[in-house]
Amino acid sequence: MKQLSGYQKRQKKKKKEEIAQNLRGSLNKYFGKESHNTTENLVHILTNESNVNEDFVENKNDENKEFVRNESDENEKFVENENEDNVDVNNLDEIEIDKTKDIDKFCDDEHTNKYQCSTPKYDLNIFDPRVWDTLDTKMRDLLVERGPKREDILKFPLDKESRHFSHTYYVQMLPNGETRDRKWLVYSKELDRVFCICCKLFKVIHTKSNLAREGVNDWKHLCDKLKQHENSVEHLTNLRAFVELQMRLKKTLTIDKEIQEQIKKDTKHWKHIMLRIVAVVKCLAIHNLAFRGTHDKIYEDSNGNFLGLLEMIADFDPIMQEHFRLIQDKKIHYHYLSHKIQNELISILASKVKNAIIKKVKEAKYFSVILDCTPDASHKEQMTLILRCVDVSETPIKIEEYFLEFINVEDTTGLGLFNELKFVLQSLELDIDNVRGQGYDNGSNMKGKNQGVQRRLLDINPRAFYMPCGSHSLNLVVCDMANSCAKAKSFFGACQCMYTVFSNSTKRWNVLLEYIDGLTLKSLSTTRWESHIETVKAILSQASQIREALFKLAEISEDSKLSRDAETLASGELSSFEFILSLVIWHDILHKINLVSKKLQSEDMRLDVAVKQLAGLVSFFEKYRENGFSLAMVDAKKIAFDMEIEPVFPTKRKISRKRHFDEIANTERENQSPEESFRIDYFILVVDIALGQLKSRFEQLQYFESIFGFLYDVAKLVSMDDDELMSSCVNLENTLKNGDASDIDAKYMFSELQVLQVMLPSESYETNKKWSSIQILEFLKTMDMFPNVMIAYRILLTIPVTVASAERSFSKLKLIKSYLRTTMTQDRLNGLAILCIEKNILENIEYDDIIDDFAFKSASRRHFK
Repeated sequence: MKQLSGYQKRQKKKKKEEIAQNLRGSLNKYFGKESHNTTENLVHILTNESNVNEDFVENKNDENKEFVRNESDENEKFVENENEDNVDVNNLDEIEIDKTKDIDKFCDDEHTNKYQCSTPKYDLNIFDPRVWDTLDTKMRDLLVERGPKREDILKFPLDKESRHFSHTYYVQMLPNGETRDRKWLVYSKELDRVFCICCKLFKVIHTKSNLAREGVNDWKHLCDKLKQHENSVEHLTNLRAFVELQMRLKKTLTIDKEIQEQIKKDTKHWKHIMLRIVAVVKCLAIHNLAFRGTHDKIYEDSNGNFLGLLEMIADFDPIMQEHFRLIQDKKIHYHYLSHKIQNELISILASKVKNAIIKKVKEAKYFSVILDCTPDASHKEQMTLILRCVDVSETPIKIEEYFLEFINVEDTTGLGLFNELKFVLQSLELDIDNVRGQGYDNGSNMKGKNQGVQRRLLDINPRAFYMPCGSHSLNLVVCDMANSCAKAKSFFGACQCMYTVFSNSTKRWNVLLEYIDGLTLKSLSTTRWESHIETVKAILSQASQIREALFKLAEISEDSKLSRDAETLASGELSSFEFILSLVIWHDILHKINLVSKKLQSEDMRLDVAVKQLAGLVSFFEKYRENGFSLAMVDAKKIAFDMEIEPVFPTKRKISRKRHFDEIANTERENQSPEESFRIDYFILVVDIALGQLKSRFEQLQYFESIFGFLYDVAKLVSMDDDELMSSCVNLENTLKNGDASDIDAKYMFSELQVLQVMLPSESYETNKKWSSIQILEFLKTMDMFPNVMIAYRILLTIPVTVASAERSFSKLKLIKSYLRTTMTQDRLNGLAILCIEKNILENIEYDDIIDDFAFKSASRRHFK
């Protein structure tokens, strides 16, 4: 056979490439399963170049489509060519069609407008203008039926001339002043360009419009170009083709009517399946339950809660029964029950919840950050991030504290934690300059005045007011009180010893239960000192019964050490009037502190309420110092009388020693009675330490009161004269200023407050229940005429009081990442945590698009091949 010349070979190769290119996007993609001899048929067609060229290429060159019919013993089937632009026809036998590969990446070149895309598949993002040139006919029909999606972007990127796209370009202004929506105009955030969807999908080969090719980003002249384009013949022709196809698709009058109906039927079926799967994911996430077991197949032992719940649903639900039957009969391979789908659904749901939270925070503008750290089950340091803001859009107005995520930190210094915080805020697209409060515990790396997180944040944003956690501060107050003297340490040691004696054995605990019928003994917490009230309360209310149980335990116990300890406690502390009096005193103190601490831990705690609560606590201690001892003596004597204990204090032996010649005799101290000595050396000492610590540890609240005090005390606000009011406004403006920027204007705020003083109803300040700051803000929202005052109140309510929300998130962390699930990834941990903690938002979000997306992909697997 004569060998072809180089020119003939090039011509032959060129003709083959043209035919291969013309076969792309052929009408056979409308139909069902591929022929078993797809590759052979394609080779056969390409080798008969003249026939193919005559029958298809010349007749369909304008539309760039070829219809290839393969006659066989089976029904008519069509061949699909899904190769890229350059097809090597000599190696067609090596072509493999990848039915599962995801399209993750698309490359674009601004200068050449060549989008190098991989083969479109059923999970292709058809709404991305970058891939419209590569869509086959079926994908194009789907895009036309659903219509384009517009980007919900508030801030568009700037170009070199500081210009950007705007939503106003979507609107066409008619000569009579009316407006019309340019539904055909689509903005691509990936390319920062606009396109005409009609001309992009139905363009002719030699189109001149950039809106149909590489897009337009000339924002300066975009308005003129849009007017010129929408009036062109080419655009109107393509728009007509777009609208007509859209109408035919709605009436199912296209060539693939039966397949379209089958896809819709399958999509409806898969919607029901996905609805149940998503419901199970939500249920397990909300209740902190594990998903997976040791096996991952249905109807196997230990296959986990996820498959177990679906099996239970299948017992009653015919839809899930049919789904499981298809799986067992191996008629479907994509069943959406694997651990990868679980992780994907968790991630999607968590992303929707987080986006909803970020949207609310951005709408509120001002927010506070709350941080706290704890080690998890895998010994990694986890820092929780809580954002606090005021939701003015709700009625009534709500103060919200939202959990966002756990951050795995390695550097726990002030600098390391601050860098993590700054990075997370940037990734969430939150402006750090809008932070108006920061709340941490009393750790040195957090509250440090020079190197702590609060100091570093204040250096960047001086309006980020720092508030040490009120509950932690109260806890430290009680800790200092309990360690103030030897008698206080001995008292709590005896309380813990009583619990230990009984709790170390079930038999001993049963002995205790035989004598008491109310509160059981509680162990002392090493961190939450205010919770000691539970221990003291149990002993105080059942002191006589506990003493009898100790005597019984000492009698029946075979352990000599245990018998001695029980005997010592029963005949020592519980038979001592001094111990009984200590029980009464500590019960009064801890009960009051615990009430205030619980109040401060509420999510919507406000500065004005915290100031009142702490002022009431200080007032309690001042009064208790004066008459608390005598009242406690009365209660203690009643208990002592019931227990047949003599209400006397033990008398110490007086020590006689020789005095130095210049030593002044302290006869008053030496002649004190045991009762007076107990009152001064124990009771007064503990109360004075409480008063001193309360004033020193809550200095920051006094600072806030000097700034915002005139706002949350409505009676004071109404009674202020103009000079005081103007002075307070100027002080607040200076505090809320960062450089030249200020949140409020003192002059305008002064004018608004003058009007507000007159407009506030009398019941807001004359009745016993004066209006709180949030009630005043509700009134301002209703009036809608005090913008500066509203800003001041929003900032006031944004400042956190405690980090209790962060502590509560740690309880979920221990449930989610338990010792059985220590290998959990950080993304899965954050996804499950936000679904559990923010379950109220999860219940309200719309996830129909998730179900529709998964259902469409599942139904399309049989048809988009």
